[in-house]
Amino acid sequence: MERSELPLSSGESKGGRPVAQGGDRNNIVVAVPSVGDGGLEARRSSHFGKSPCFTLVALAGGEIGDVRVVANEAHNEGGCRGAAQLLVSSGVNALVAGGIGARPLAILNESGVDVYFERQLRTVSEAVGAFAAGSLQPIELDQTCSHHQGQKHERSC
Repeated sequence: MERSELPLSSGESKGGRPVAQGGDRNNIVVAVPSVGDGGLEARRSSHFGKSPCFTLVALAGGEIGDVRVVANEAHNEGGCRGAAQLLVSSGVNALVAGGIGARPLAILNESGVDVYFERQLRTVSEAVGAFAAGSLQPIELDQTCSHHQGQKHERSC
């Protein structure tokens, strides 16, 4: 599958299929933190904020539509805020992550992006398939990463 050169949005995908804002798992734009060049067969990144890129996949009627890769912004003083805002501005409705900090989770949730927890599946394609099948659960606050107050990094994020 080729990467789309056009931006995905919550309006229509490149093929003219609707991509709804929120809710419908079969009509949505899903982001997956990715390594390398990204794409459906890319390995998933285990760290949301430090992920080199995100693969954005439009699901329409249960079928994969456009696939686009966006480079992540530098992880700096604002932490993962830039990555969260990048996904919001890219029209993402859902994120599948193996871990995420509480701050970016709050930013995404407040912006209408649902975040789902999954860290076992290896590729973007497998993660998107599990999402489309409805087998993933929303991430809970106790599953978020903690990098503050001298605590060790206990979770993969």
